[in-house]
Amino acid sequence: MTAGSTASESYWGRTLALVAVLLVACAALAFGLLHETRGVPVGPTIAEKLVNLRAERAELQARADGMARIELLASLRAASLLFDALAARYEPEREQPYDGLPARRRDMFDRLDAVNAALRAALDRPGAPGRAMAVNQAAGGILADLERLASHDQAPVILSYTPHILAPRRMTGELTLLSEAGAALPTDGAARDGAAAGLVGGDSPGGMVPRFAPSFAVPVAEDPVVEIDIVGLRLTAGHAPPVLTMGPWRGEAEVLPERLRFRLPRSAFPTDIARAKLAAGSLFVRHASRTQVFQLLFLSLPEKPGSFAFDQKVRSMTSESNTLVSPEILARAPVGETRTVRRCFDPPPGWRFDMDRRRVVIVERLGWLDDIPDETMNGGGVDFVREDAPGQICISVVAKPVTKAARSATIGRFEATLVRDRPVDGVVKSGIRALDWNEAVSVPIDPTMIEWKLYLRLFGDVDREFDGQAQGSAALPEIPFLRITIDDKSLTLRADPTAVPAP
Repeated sequence: MTAGSTASESYWGRTLALVAVLLVACAALAFGLLHETRGVPVGPTIAEKLVNLRAERAELQARADGMARIELLASLRAASLLFDALAARYEPEREQPYDGLPARRRDMFDRLDAVNAALRAALDRPGAPGRAMAVNQAAGGILADLERLASHDQAPVILSYTPHILAPRRMTGELTLLSEAGAALPTDGAARDGAAAGLVGGDSPGGMVPRFAPSFAVPVAEDPVVEIDIVGLRLTAGHAPPVLTMGPWRGEAEVLPERLRFRLPRSAFPTDIARAKLAAGSLFVRHASRTQVFQLLFLSLPEKPGSFAFDQKVRSMTSESNTLVSPEILARAPVGETRTVRRCFDPPPGWRFDMDRRRVVIVERLGWLDDIPDETMNGGGVDFVREDAPGQICISVVAKPVTKAARSATIGRFEATLVRDRPVDGVVKSGIRALDWNEAVSVPIDPTMIEWKLYLRLFGDVDREFDGQAQGSAALPEIPFLRITIDDKSLTLRADPTAVPAP
């Protein structure tokens, strides 16, 4: 072995040892960093936040009863639009930390959290006053959020869509799209398009602002066509047209400026005989090589709106009678003189004398002549006399000797029939009466009614009770899809698919 080879081997040995030391140091550093990182909690990603929001709202929608679906429909639809817009906007960044978003962006997620919290509180207190108002207030800023996303981002966004409410299939005539006020909307071209979408002038893209007001697709044929109009931006950026699915039904959009239109049969929407249902469709939009999904919510009214019962408390008067026997009255007259005793009597409280059914009674007529009893010596008697006050009975008892040498005494009373009117209460029941859409049902009002109670069962699980008095103005209940009128002749109920109270 030469000196040169020994030096070379020594050099490579030192190099390998140095590399080994560096590798060990790097591994130790990496292990330390990993151990330190595992000890620090990591916040949720945007995707996790979206999944949690969707799951919570789906659970709340499933809990909603018939009245909650009606009262909270607008808020549910608005929250769904904002959620889908955020999901589309953050699809490329879904694995980024949620806490890294700017505060203004997190405000939109916070609003969805607030809507879910308000929905949960409303469902925990069914029938509580003001529950729908609290949810609507929580969702109040969603419209501005959608406009902001539409103006400053490039992701697809839906601003509004119609209809909100689907009337039942079993009606007659042709399909009519009704506005919030129940008036038929224009049917010519652009005028119809703008009105059907529920738009008014404003500063949002295209100069239009969506408003979340109820609109109705009122089918009046056996299986009519329902038009769904969707207003939004960047919904047609892909090569493939947007597709809507509703259960097994699938169709491509008719593309209009800033609008999509679908025509599908009413039978594609789920409909129950007795219960209102939430119908959810899915809109698939291609954008930036991805497919974005938007959920569309509709309220599908049942074939039968429900039933009612109307009870009337009636009051009639019946006469009750009794016989009054007055105390005995004594009139005593000395020799040769006449004495009269006059007494007046009032009926007991609540009673009155029947003046045609009364009589005087001479209990005893006594007379004496030289202390020898002789009733013929008494010419007195008992008679009715004029009363001092209305409703009284007055009598006079008279002791009157027939000769100046006689003395007399008379005992008398009266008997009269007392009468009073006693109220007798009863109930006139209508029985359970079925309601049908657009058919008025009337119940006559009994002339002797003093109180009433109305029992309603709508959409299978909505029970309401209302009562009122015959006298004075009764505050008629305001019930969605039901018009109620009452006067002195009848109670009338009419189930109307366009009768939605203002929020």
